[in-house]
Amino acid sequence: MNSMEQTRAFLESIGQPTGDAYNLPTSEKRFSDGGQYRFEVPGIQGPKVMKALLDAMDGYGICLHRVTQTQGIMRLTDKEIAQMVEYAADYGTDLILAIGPRATTDTSASVHTEEGVRMGYRLRGQEQIVRAIEDVKRAARLGCRSFLVYDEGCLWVLNEMRKAGEIPEDCHFKVSAHAGHGNPCSAKVLEMLGANSINPVRDIQLQMLAAMRQAIDVPIDIHTENPKSTGGFIRHYEVPEMIRVAAPLYLKTGGSVAATHSWDSTEDDARKRAKQVSLVKRMIDEYYPEAVQSPKGSIR
Repeated sequence: MNSMEQTRAFLESIGQPTGDAYNLPTSEKRFSDGGQYRFEVPGIQGPKVMKALLDAMDGYGICLHRVTQTQGIMRLTDKEIAQMVEYAADYGTDLILAIGPRATTDTSASVHTEEGVRMGYRLRGQEQIVRAIEDVKRAARLGCRSFLVYDEGCLWVLNEMRKAGEIPEDCHFKVSAHAGHGNPCSAKVLEMLGANSINPVRDIQLQMLAAMRQAIDVPIDIHTENPKSTGGFIRHYEVPEMIRVAAPLYLKTGGSVAATHSWDSTEDDARKRAKQVSLVKRMIDEYYPEAVQSPKGSIR
């Protein structure tokens, strides 16, 4: 056995795939309701846009399982948060609010440099951790239970607070693609830190995605398309295979409507995002009709 074979054998001994899964095996894992996939629309920054999106989804007759706000909780008023929580409850969808403090809004210029951009949206200093926790506690008081997390340390401490009863035990944490993770070992670490779903890098390939699924049990959030700022690519034809090899999946759709991750979507943008979901659903119905979608109201 040569050195590389020994490395692969060790990875297998600790429950990790021995490499990328080029054979693209079918995933037998499912959501608790038996579904293989759910739909998520990101970049919905306020209640008016959220209402326009939900109405448009009803018009297409497609259930939407997640609505994600990406600008940050600290950018919303209490009234706006409460209204979005109410819309989510009425429609039967999961509202995910992004934690507000992040490197790009901090006082350091490093993240805006060519090399500093590698830090993503991670937090600088313990005060930013404190502020991030305050963002979560405030939104939780107003009824939100799902949060978009950008920093691994922040994820760890929020999970510790959840276990200790400092925040509601039914809080869920979704790790953003901006954290930059794209391999099974990293995904396993995030799962161990308390992630309830993981969004890998946007350009992850099918064999990489299939290997990640072998390493973890929590849902994977996969971009079916992207804003111009993160490549602008549209992967609709790959979606049926994404579902087959990596279920359970959240299909993050509608991003190509926006220019950036924190794009201030309009009500018209929301309707365009809903159309993108309908186009992805057509692909699934055409090329993987036996795929099982979670029913409306499945948010855990």
